[in-house]
Amino acid sequence: MVGAGAILISTSTGQELRAGLVGKDVPVNQGAGDPGDIASHNSPTVARNPLDKRNLVVANRIDTPRYSCALHVSSDGGASWSQTAIPAPSGEEPKCYAPDVTFAADGTMYLSFVTLQGTGNVPHAAWISSSKDSGRTLSAPVKTLGPLSFQVRLVADPTVPGRLYLTWLQGSSVALFKFSQVGNPIRFTRSDDGGRTWRAPASVSGASRARVVAPSIAVGPRGALYVLYLDLGEDRLDYEGLHQGRGGPPYQGRWKLVLARSLNGGSNWAENVVEPRLVPTQRFIAFIPPFPSLAVDRRSDRVYAAFQDGRLGDPDVRVWSSGDRGATWRSARVNDTRAHDRTSQYLPKLAVAPNGRLDVIYYDRRADRKDVINQVSWQSSQDGGKSFGRSLRLSAQRFDSRIGFGSERALPDLGSRLALISTNSSALAVWPDTRAGVEASKKQDLRAALVSISKGGGAASWVRDGLRYGGIALGLAGLVLLGWWTAGPAARRRRAVAG
Repeated sequence: MVGAGAILISTSTGQELRAGLVGKDVPVNQGAGDPGDIASHNSPTVARNPLDKRNLVVANRIDTPRYSCALHVSSDGGASWSQTAIPAPSGEEPKCYAPDVTFAADGTMYLSFVTLQGTGNVPHAAWISSSKDSGRTLSAPVKTLGPLSFQVRLVADPTVPGRLYLTWLQGSSVALFKFSQVGNPIRFTRSDDGGRTWRAPASVSGASRARVVAPSIAVGPRGALYVLYLDLGEDRLDYEGLHQGRGGPPYQGRWKLVLARSLNGGSNWAENVVEPRLVPTQRFIAFIPPFPSLAVDRRSDRVYAAFQDGRLGDPDVRVWSSGDRGATWRSARVNDTRAHDRTSQYLPKLAVAPNGRLDVIYYDRRADRKDVINQVSWQSSQDGGKSFGRSLRLSAQRFDSRIGFGSERALPDLGSRLALISTNSSALAVWPDTRAGVEASKKQDLRAALVSISKGGGAASWVRDGLRYGGIALGLAGLVLLGWWTAGPAARRRRAVAG
């Protein structure tokens, strides 16, 4: 596959990376690009089989025309995808929602999802299916959680086969667009036998936090577990649905970004505030909030958190990093746009490569002064999140941010998260994309793009990569400059005199 572009990234450490797209982005879901297929695919999770690096799976929710789930499987590193049917639990309404997917250390794939019930589509139970054949077939679902289990997230321990961790928000009473009561906690449970049995749930969020949403979980080395979530404080506008599901200015107060950590496999939890004055940038439905992103460098135990923040007057992507397991934090603005430019960069997703490189992707409206049309951008850090290199655009086409569930109420939803997975030499991104949809259809597709990454090697190697990744003009210009440089001062003076 011929690369579509390339960039050279320098960081404050003096290290250089060469990064380029491997071809153009590819469709993931069946029916992508077909205007007759009006399914809204969003909120993807991507996982890689540790026993077969080319085996990837993506799970995502579908909002319209009916609530459902999808599981996509690739055996060629993400170049092509097929869809696996998800078995329906016996006795449940055929409404699958909010799936998550992970691979265990022994290559077993696990899929979690929620079934909905009634005209209000309230979560009735959470289920887990497994696959021993790389995601091509799934076992009968096993019930894991009961009613009102929202925002369920699943992750496998990367070193202990059969050990799974679940986090979720446990609701008590709900109504249209809102939680009817405050004090719904974020909870955690653990299975050591592949999901057949689970420990008694433990509360992760502090009892004093009345309005918490959007837990994300990550596994660190030596048994450490981390859960990142949003504390909405006094934000009744979103949590209690005072906006009645309609768009408008965001909550004018402040949120907190909170990290809970357990150093003993989930038996005990302690909290630290990552960011005490997070500036909201959007309204949302409390049941399907935007998720902050969490990642852990398993070599160093450095913890990273990411979310959007409006402190400079428009949404910017920020990354917080901690070298002491979440006790203290520093933050950095990621997007390489001009501050106060009135364009939005938001919904970041993090991934850490085995060599410690930190990658981030996000929705990006820098090319549209009206702040409507999206692209997806990638950036990387080589110095533990202190600084980030130049952005690389991943989406071959820009697309409209107004297309999705809720667009008729000026509150369109492009999903709760993007997906990203990184190796030492690449990063695979998956995102919801609306290029084939219109506001009436609400059609959203998943697209995937592969970034090839290598260490820099000076002018000559930069020229070679410019040619390799399709930057022909840049490569030719590099050859001219390289010839001028190597000719020497005397030769340059002779040519100047002759001219």
